Amino acid sequence: MNSSRPYLVRALYEWIVDNDCTPHLLVHAEHPGVQVPAGFASDGQIVLNVSPSAVRQMQMDNEAVSFEGRFGGVPHSLYIPSAAVMAIYARENGQGMVFEVEPTPPDDGAPEDSSSSAGGPRPSAGGRPSLKVVK
Repeated sequence: MNSSRPYLVRALYEWIVDNDCTPHLLVHAEHPGVQVPAGFASDGQIVLNVSPSAVRQMQMDNEAVSFEGRFGGVPHSLYIPSAAVMAIYARENGQGMVFEVEPTPPDDGAPEDSSSSAGGPRPSAGGRPSLKVVK
């Protein structure tokens, strides 16, 4: 059976945009196949503003999310395999969804630090993503 992750990401993206909010993706930047600008990830994660006004040529399919975005005024092409999407949420209220981290092949055997200073949902100390209730 196909993964439900890309279908849920597309549906939540549309829902967030339809509600005039700003969709953000939390991405596992060290996942195989991820192409994001070097130096913008923190603790192996990167938060990306994927609102229609912030990106160009957005493509979301079952394999990946890809688009062109600007970082420090410099254009970059980004490619995020579906398995590397850790969460999608609205910046304004935090509503969205966190996904289970899919295992990646070990590269150097070093444990990952699960904290992040980039904002948005963060994995807990156990390595699993967590959400907090926002009222």
